[in-house]
Amino acid sequence: MNTAAKSALVFAAGNLGGLVNSVALWLFGLLGINAALGVALAPALTASWLYPRLVWGGIWGFLFLLPLFKGQWFTKGFLLSLGPTLVQLFLVFPYQAHKGMMGLELGTLMPLLVVFYNAIWGWTAALWLKWAQADL
Repeated sequence: MNTAAKSALVFAAGNLGGLVNSVALWLFGLLGINAALGVALAPALTASWLYPRLVWGGIWGFLFLLPLFKGQWFTKGFLLSLGPTLVQLFLVFPYQAHKGMMGLELGTLMPLLVVFYNAIWGWTAALWLKWAQADL
């Protein structure tokens, strides 16, 4: 598979991961699961909220080009999800969203939820790449 095809494949995988991650986050917010865990996180499912999450999911998908954990989709998906997790916890929450370090102003379990939702991104992307038989 050439570089352009691999790039398109991992971007699409990350994009799909971003969609599944976003729907899960929205659904958990809608059902009150996040609130029950003491976390103020219940986004509205709007285009302006979803679009950047899909784009960034696709961009983060390029991590799947790294030659790590071949054949171990579950491990690879989780470990690669730690990249966006660290950015969210230590850059986005404190400096862009102004929600404190690790988003703790939203609730003490916020860091755990970020790990969980980003793992959904990683596992979805990795599973799709496995299904597409991408040898990455």
